[in-house]
Amino acid sequence: MIEVKALTKVYRNGNLSVEALRGIDMIIGEGEFTAIMGPSGSGKSTMMNILGCLDRATEGSYRLEGVDVSKMDDNELAGIRNQKIGFVFQTFNLLPRINALRNVELPMLYANVSPKERTHRAMEALDRVGLGDRVHHKPNELSGGQRQRVAIARALVNNPAVILADEPTGNLDSISGEEIMVIFQRLNREGVTVIIVTHEPEIAAHTHRRIVFRDGRIQADERHEEPVDAIAELERMHRDAVHALSGDMGAQKQMKIES
Repeated sequence: MIEVKALTKVYRNGNLSVEALRGIDMIIGEGEFTAIMGPSGSGKSTMMNILGCLDRATEGSYRLEGVDVSKMDDNELAGIRNQKIGFVFQTFNLLPRINALRNVELPMLYANVSPKERTHRAMEALDRVGLGDRVHHKPNELSGGQRQRVAIARALVNNPAVILADEPTGNLDSISGEEIMVIFQRLNREGVTVIIVTHEPEIAAHTHRRIVFRDGRIQADERHEEPVDAIAELERMHRDAVHALSGDMGAQKQMKIES
């Protein structure tokens, strides 16, 4: 699916040069669920931007489904972004004045999909993320977790080769974040290649592979055969929330009795 060889990225500002990536070699196979991790300044966000064709490497090659995208011009890269890559961002990036259905349809506007087909595929995508009953709601009428589901549906509509998710749970509470991981795990079981950039070990623990960046290099590349099951973890979190609520109510009742 993805093959990166001797990839470097140097940012220049006058006489100052910053080497963000230093000779990265990496292969991600079709159907993998991978987390890219690392502290701020490690190069993980630069790597994500290059994988998403939002930025270009200074040197080296990047092949997506066997095609060397590092040699493409801007128009060709725009086509790859629209047809081959589904993006999910921390801040959702939804248009506030249109409803969920129209937000999900947006990538298809640039792919010359007919209006009828756009609506059909957008409805299907929203159903896949559990929002079939929220299609006419605008972003401000949805919770943070629901907005991120709309963003995931939007990433799915063009049947991309890979989904790139940049800190997809960063703006969500723990339960909403776990619900998003349930969706990603289900999509991956259906065969979708998913790459998540995250600084949270708890989120990375849901994936089968963790690639850790530090100082522009890959520090570790680990595979885990038994990732955290998001459904089981979500059930545990709901049980803990119920127990905590019961404990608070019991404490309040005892205070009333004592008073």
